[in-house]
Amino acid sequence: MNRRIFFGKSLLATAAFSSSFYVKSHTVNHKLKVGLIGAGWYGMVISEAALKVGGLEIAGVCDVDSENLRKSSDKLEKLQGTRPATFKYYQDLLNMKGLEAVFIATPPQWHALQFIAACEKGLDIFCEKPLSYDPREGRAMLKAAEKAGNIVQIGFQRRQSKAFKYARQYINEGRAGNIHQVVAQIHYRPDPGDNTIQEPPASLDWDEWCGPAPKLDYRPSIGHLKWRLEKEYGNGHLVDWGIHHIDIIRQILDEGIPSEFKTTGGIYALKDRITTPDTLTANMAFGKVPVEWRHRLWGTGDPNPEFNNGIFFHGEKSTVFVSDTKFIVIPFGKDTGRTEKTISTEGGMQELHMADFMDAVRHKDPQRISCTVKDALASTTAVQLAMIAYDTASIVKWDNQKQAIIDNPGAERLMKREYRKGWQHPG
Repeated sequence: MNRRIFFGKSLLATAAFSSSFYVKSHTVNHKLKVGLIGAGWYGMVISEAALKVGGLEIAGVCDVDSENLRKSSDKLEKLQGTRPATFKYYQDLLNMKGLEAVFIATPPQWHALQFIAACEKGLDIFCEKPLSYDPREGRAMLKAAEKAGNIVQIGFQRRQSKAFKYARQYINEGRAGNIHQVVAQIHYRPDPGDNTIQEPPASLDWDEWCGPAPKLDYRPSIGHLKWRLEKEYGNGHLVDWGIHHIDIIRQILDEGIPSEFKTTGGIYALKDRITTPDTLTANMAFGKVPVEWRHRLWGTGDPNPEFNNGIFFHGEKSTVFVSDTKFIVIPFGKDTGRTEKTISTEGGMQELHMADFMDAVRHKDPQRISCTVKDALASTTAVQLAMIAYDTASIVKWDNQKQAIIDNPGAERLMKREYRKGWQHPG
């Protein structure tokens, strides 16, 4: 049995063990021993945020690109004074003696397998968004975390934005009146990168990077940093970036998963350069209000550039616009002026989100984290279902009790994608 098949199957081989592997082994003042899986750009972003918070050591780093490993280890050694052990395969990192927690910062096709393996080891986990690549993976991840009983924080760091917190208070106090529609958007012009098929860099094991996802011919436009607009790895702008706004909308309005999705768009300006829509409108029927997502990856964006990235809450008394650092109220009426607040980013959203995780780990108190697996699953499933509606050119209806798509076999099939030979889907 080859290495890949063995580890793919071993992820599910837990039935004979106890229902929880979690051991309360260290004190509040203990320096946590952490492993990093995925040592590229964002892996280092969250690792540096964690080191700013303090109380930990990045003891091991894993990446299938040896150049990433070298650069990240060099930097971490400078930041923390000790050089982490390095690994190519995440399974070897998870076997490190004394390891207590992991950061998962790989592309989404890897999240489920690495997350479940870490749960089986009883490790605390900080995992980047989206929770999973497909909805069935997400359900399996939730089940694994509930069984392990470990501390898990998902990387929806915009929950730490003071602007969004202010908007939540303002809206929930009724100051905007009843909210009857929400529109979220992010317009920008990406650089898709070099789309020429070529050999991957000598340092990169492209087969392992692709993992359970389809192994596409390598080109820089779908590799490091650029994979977000490739369907097989990132699944597009809504799933990668829009998910932050959908998550915030859910939190502000106390919503679950929408019951119906209708999504239209296409690849118009960036044909043959990306494989996910450069133009998209997704209508989501949440329980309280309809929510519309829209993006354009071309042109001039919003006619008013200050609204290119943010959320409009349309209420009876006023419209509230909020972004990471801005809060604007536009009252109803002809001769009413808008009010605007620029909100401080003091403390840093990433650092604050990591601080919540570290605090929860130190006190062994899951109530201290900001985003549970269950909550992250709801936000992730919402954007995944919106993309399934796009992919099938159909209206997708969701039964939350059954956790299933209703009367749409074509859409239901996309709830779980087939893994590449050698890996076993956990759902």
